[in-house]
Amino acid sequence: MSVSPTARRRRLGSELRRLRESQSIRLDDIAHRLSVASSMLSKIELGKARTKAAYLTAMLEFYGVKDPIQRQVLHDMARSGHRRGRWALWGGALPGGFGIYAGLEAEASSLRVYEAQVVHGLLQTEEYARAVMTTVRRGQSREEIERLIRMRMRRQEVVLGEHRLDLWIILDEAVLRRMMGTSGLMRRQLEYLYEASQWPHVTLQVLAFSSGMHPAMGGSFAIIEFPERLDPDILYTEGNTGQAYIDERDREVSARSETFDLLRAAALSPADSASLVRLIAEGPLEQQPIERLAGELYA
Repeated sequence: MSVSPTARRRRLGSELRRLRESQSIRLDDIAHRLSVASSMLSKIELGKARTKAAYLTAMLEFYGVKDPIQRQVLHDMARSGHRRGRWALWGGALPGGFGIYAGLEAEASSLRVYEAQVVHGLLQTEEYARAVMTTVRRGQSREEIERLIRMRMRRQEVVLGEHRLDLWIILDEAVLRRMMGTSGLMRRQLEYLYEASQWPHVTLQVLAFSSGMHPAMGGSFAIIEFPERLDPDILYTEGNTGQAYIDERDREVSARSETFDLLRAAALSPADSASLVRLIAEGPLEQQPIERLAGELYA
């Protein structure tokens, strides 16, 4: 499998940060040397921005990298990072910054997700995705929304089909009970969730209302893990102010990993979660007290 420009930029950024820290050089110092903002260099080290050849040459000189083979490898990585990625053809239809996430997701070996509000995009049916997007993206045209839906369906094919990423997803019970569109639409989405829960590379758990308070009440998040040792894990969160990406060198990534482990322990088992999804799908969606369902589930 070819390596995406997003992954190339991340690997180059990780190596540049390692080289800088090995020389005990502060980010502000190299920024002053290059006459650029520290925030720009930070984006380069996080793989969020492309690296100009002139900047890279100056950084390697400042870091004392003399080996011509090592320098060539890093310059090749920088050139690869300038190529258009798989999702570039979707252009302006993508929400700001989401192209970066899609590129990371397509390179990942596993994805751990907690969703508090809606079914995760990788497990949405087309009609459910349309209901979500027409509700939350009210400023976009019908054509833009349809383009986003096609991109989402293609993303599912790539990540879960061609790439077969290992997905461990925990859904809050509210996700299963919140009506999105008609009851028929919701039933078909729940049936698809049950089907997906049987796939060997998907683990689905439900965090039931009865579990009470939990450490992820601040909202949804995803932890992206990569097969290459040099690629740090990424924490991804999304909110009204945009997307946030934090790599494993930040304590927040470790904290969210612990949170995910706590959620796994508190949630229903994968088998019981699948049974609950099926029970909700088969019953009257408008009114299904959790107490009755739980009684059926554990009878």
